[in-house]
Amino acid sequence: MSKIGKKNINIPQGVEIEQTDCDIKIKGPLGELHVNLPNGFQFERVENGIKIYPVSEDKNSRALWGTTAANIKKSIIGVTQAFERKLEVEGVGYKVDIQGKDLVLNIGFSHQVKINIPDTLKVKTEKNTIIINGISSQEVGQFAAKVRSKRSPNAYKGNGIRYSDEIIKKKAGKKIAGATS
Repeated sequence: MSKIGKKNINIPQGVEIEQTDCDIKIKGPLGELHVNLPNGFQFERVENGIKIYPVSEDKNSRALWGTTAANIKKSIIGVTQAFERKLEVEGVGYKVDIQGKDLVLNIGFSHQVKINIPDTLKVKTEKNTIIINGISSQEVGQFAAKVRSKRSPNAYKGNGIRYSDEIIKKKAGKKIAGATS
């Protein structure tokens, strides 16, 4: 039995939930999301929210019960308050800018790196900080990981693109043996 799946999912005011054929449509003040409802699951309305439960007790249903409930909770949070991820760009001469629908990175290569910004996300740059906003936590995290992968942090100097809450432990470089007289 899933501890997370058993709990009721609270629905704040201003959020509407509908079940279609194989997914749940969640509509809120910031937008609309669709969550895939795996086969063998149903939901019912309770006093101030909904409850997800599997129709059968097979192994696959038990495995997906908590995950499905967590995805629905994340979607409800997303349509009421957007998810945000911050990336910091550190390095000599490293710059970030937005040109049209592209995020342009100058990160130590001989050329600029351009990444197309999806229509569902809002991206801002402040100095050497990239701020990614969106209603889907999966899209925000995936785009942030894509940007970070273009120049991940160096363990020796600490330069590169890192999450704002990420801690990079720097390694000691080569130690030069002192000349003895």
